[in-house]
Amino acid sequence: MKHPAQRERGAAVAEFAMVTGLVLFLFLGVMQLGLALHVRNTLTLAASEGARAGARLDAGPSVGVRRAREVVTGSLSAQFAEHISAHHDTVDGVRVVVVTIHAPIPVLGPIGPDRTLTVTGRAFEEAQ
Repeated sequence: MKHPAQRERGAAVAEFAMVTGLVLFLFLGVMQLGLALHVRNTLTLAASEGARAGARLDAGPSVGVRRAREVVTGSLSAQFAEHISAHHDTVDGVRVVVVTIHAPIPVLGPIGPDRTLTVTGRAFEEAQ
């Protein structure tokens, strides 16, 4: 008859392999979420910064687009700065500059959403 210690011989290797796979999958999921949140926060910052630049007294929406593109390409990559637009709008009788950025959500590997992220920044125009 075998002792209990002999029956479990080699179980640590199998257990390590199974747990490592699970931990690795969890780690990659957290990395995916962190990367997506970083991109969203950076794009939100770029849209707001572009709106503020375009709302200055001596500027316009084209200046806002240029500034937003500079922030995105400087922080992320040029692929996230391909679809940036800006226009004037009126909210409650006040003129504002609106900068909108459409960018893909980054994916680590073949899993994850293949959607676009849309962020908008608004700023009051100085010339009222």
